[in-house]
Amino acid sequence: MKTAIKKTDEAKSKTTSKAAKPTASKTASKGTVKAKPSAAEGLRELFVDSLKDIYWAEKALVKALPKMAKNATSENLITAINDHLAVTQKQVSRLEDVFKSVGEKAAAKKCDAMEGLLKEGESIMQETEAGAVRDAGIIAASQKIEHYEIATYGTLAAFATTLGEDDAVLLLEKTLAEEKQADVTLTEAAYNTINFDAKEEDEN
Repeated sequence: MKTAIKKTDEAKSKTTSKAAKPTASKTASKGTVKAKPSAAEGLRELFVDSLKDIYWAEKALVKALPKMAKNATSENLITAINDHLAVTQKQVSRLEDVFKSVGEKAAAKKCDAMEGLLKEGESIMQETEAGAVRDAGIIAASQKIEHYEIATYGTLAAFATTLGEDDAVLLLEKTLAEEKQADVTLTEAAYNTINFDAKEEDEN
């Protein structure tokens, strides 16, 4: 009888012990994001995944830039957009070289950030009258895109450096320099004439 009581007490003790130690999943923060089955497990996987992301983004931008140019009125802005279109087409090709340099097949993965930025640019054009005001809006949308690309290529170059992918670093840094120059060109276009022309339309 004593043996039965002892076993019962041990069972209760084990149950209480288990209850006192919540599982890791229950103690995790509510904001913790559960990784997908295909989630990257190392820096190289994250690097390649990010390459696919920006590859999609650049190809989408190639399709969007002609519409921006068509809706712009400033000759300087139209020229800047068309020049960047040609540069972007080369950047798409350069990304394919990056894929090749790291032994990966070029593949695109939908970029939510670029999709959102392009939709915002479309919305800005819809919400502004053609002329200096729309031109100022196009510059604003374009610079948001450039800043995203600058951040992305800077990160990719850092990843490639860490991974020892020297050829990829050179290619990515070349594109990074082009994106920085495009941002400067857009800023000059805005502050030389366009923003001031848009301000005059407010005063008229």
